[in-house]
Amino acid sequence: MALAGSETMDQDGYGETFILRAVRIATVVALYWFISITMVFLNNYLLDNKDLDAPLFVTFYQCLVTVGLCWVMQLLSKLCPGLIDFPSVRFDVKTSREVLPLSVVFIGMITFNNLCLKYVGVAFYTVGRSLSTVFNVLLSYVILKQTTSFQALMCCGIILGGFWLGVDQEGMAGSLSWSGVFFGVLASAFVSMNAIYTKKVMPAVDGNIWKLSYYNNINACILFLPFILMFGELGHLSSFSRLTDLGFWGMMTLGGVFGFAIGYVTGLQIKYTSPLTHNVSGTAKACAQTVIAVVYNSSSKSMLWWTSNMMVLCGSSAYTWVKSLEMKKIPYRDPQDSAKEKLLAGEKGNMGV
Repeated sequence: MALAGSETMDQDGYGETFILRAVRIATVVALYWFISITMVFLNNYLLDNKDLDAPLFVTFYQCLVTVGLCWVMQLLSKLCPGLIDFPSVRFDVKTSREVLPLSVVFIGMITFNNLCLKYVGVAFYTVGRSLSTVFNVLLSYVILKQTTSFQALMCCGIILGGFWLGVDQEGMAGSLSWSGVFFGVLASAFVSMNAIYTKKVMPAVDGNIWKLSYYNNINACILFLPFILMFGELGHLSSFSRLTDLGFWGMMTLGGVFGFAIGYVTGLQIKYTSPLTHNVSGTAKACAQTVIAVVYNSSSKSMLWWTSNMMVLCGSSAYTWVKSLEMKKIPYRDPQDSAKEKLLAGEKGNMGV
């Protein structure tokens, strides 16, 4: 606190506070960018392994790592309560059953998300998985009977135009994967459904995102097992030459750690900025991620290909801006609904989108 009657110290104190706040925000945003971009490239590396065609097992293992990290964080929060704040969670069958519908949607979301990344690569990933906003509008009307303003629909039209232009340009370049596009569309639909079902099951976990993550990933680990057997991925694993390679398991574990960390840094970015700023940051991050992927792969892209990316990114940013203006016109909102909005604003951080 500044001393009373000291104008100079007040100014210095204000300046110091502003600088510290600016540095803190810059650090959090940089951390979000680093973890999100690194996670996408790491997942692409793991899924693009020609010797191991087991995308379901890779996703299952990452969920398993997340559950393990939840246990570790619980233990650390008991040992260092002043330093680490993490809820104490004991597995409850009733709660797990209540979260199960969301878990089914969750495994669809992360599976199709990873399959899209596997087939289209990082450069086209932003466009290939760009329809989540469009599906959000569509499903909100079909399931929740919520209407959308004309301005928001115009933003969705820009996103759709960018998506189709991107698909067209990928096709002309001879690098289009229709499987990747199909999985991208499915991933977008499941991202939207995940947001809707999250609203429904949050009361079952007392509105705590970490409890939700804990139960969601435990359910996902169980649900993945029959699919891994069904698609014969155990056979691929048994013939994998690097199955006993510690380096391979280290990369797999690192992917799970980054998957867990993205939830944490997403919450931090929303906490120190706002849901709107978080979405703008995510859009800018997606742009940087695309540029990095093109440069890294030494690819040559047409002007229309870049235009498709900018249409998707600008349409998404404009939609966020329009919705934020509409929310400001509402005179009163329940604090719990506001907290849920902040949670859902960070949904894209789940797989580094």
